[in-house]
Amino acid sequence: MRTTTALRVIHETGDRTDLVAAERAAREFLLALGISLESESLRDTPARMARAYAELFTPPPFDLTTFPNDEGYDELVLARAIPVRSVCEHHLLPVVGVAHVGYLPGARILGLSKLARVVEHFARRPQVQERLTKQVADWLAEHLRPKGVGVVIEAEHSCMTLRGVLAVGSNTVTSTMLGSLREDARSRQEFFALTGVPG
Repeated sequence: MRTTTALRVIHETGDRTDLVAAERAAREFLLALGISLESESLRDTPARMARAYAELFTPPPFDLTTFPNDEGYDELVLARAIPVRSVCEHHLLPVVGVAHVGYLPGARILGLSKLARVVEHFARRPQVQERLTKQVADWLAEHLRPKGVGVVIEAEHSCMTLRGVLAVGSNTVTSTMLGSLREDARSRQEFFALTGVPG
């Protein structure tokens, strides 16, 4: 008989959201930038902004479900092109891209959808890409205890493409390798080859 182990994962700041205060602040912010809220199409924009940012910053809870690795599977498990949607913590502008997350199983394997859930859990807050990459890898290493973990994120930062340098089309690539994916050159190369990202 197979058993599963589940860890309930809940975002730590979800219960501190104050939409009324956020709407009031959004209204003041827009007015301070000289944007009139008199027209019908802009009248409810502060409330929409507050709800939108609350959604962007609050990942849904999920169960991290693991299963015994009964067959002793010891090859790479990789989920490619997991959508990443976050917000740059310096400008609060969108960061959009993909994450490639893989691991070499130990005693337990993970429900595949949970790799995407872990990415979403850490992406749904003001972030920098370097920290996000490391948080996903460290969290999986701690809670899954695999032989190795690899995370690569490729993302476009609208704080670079919509303002400032206007570097349209540029992508930022970050990676974190842990355990045997860091220490063993062949495993590391296999990971990068399967992600399609030069290693």
